[in-house]
Amino acid sequence: MTDLEMIARVDELLIEEFELEPDQMGPDALFKKDLDLDSLDAVDMVVLLEQEFKIKVKKDEAFKTIRTLGDLHTYVLTKKNEVKQ
Repeated sequence: MTDLEMIARVDELLIEEFELEPDQMGPDALFKKDLDLDSLDAVDMVVLLEQEFKIKVKKDEAFKTIRTLGDLHTYVLTKKNEVKQ
């Protein structure tokens, strides 16, 4: 899966799970302010990402710093590249 395909898949997962609109999915979109996602939604997001991409997110301090959709894209791509090595 290419980086662009992974980014698109992350967006698709979030759109489906949280009933978001595709036009909300810009890289600068803030999870709380723009997408109206809270800490409980973050837990669901962790489960989705772990299942879909076979990455380990729980207890990763870097995940706690994510504020925008672009941050999440970068995080997932970084984690996936770590798995490949």
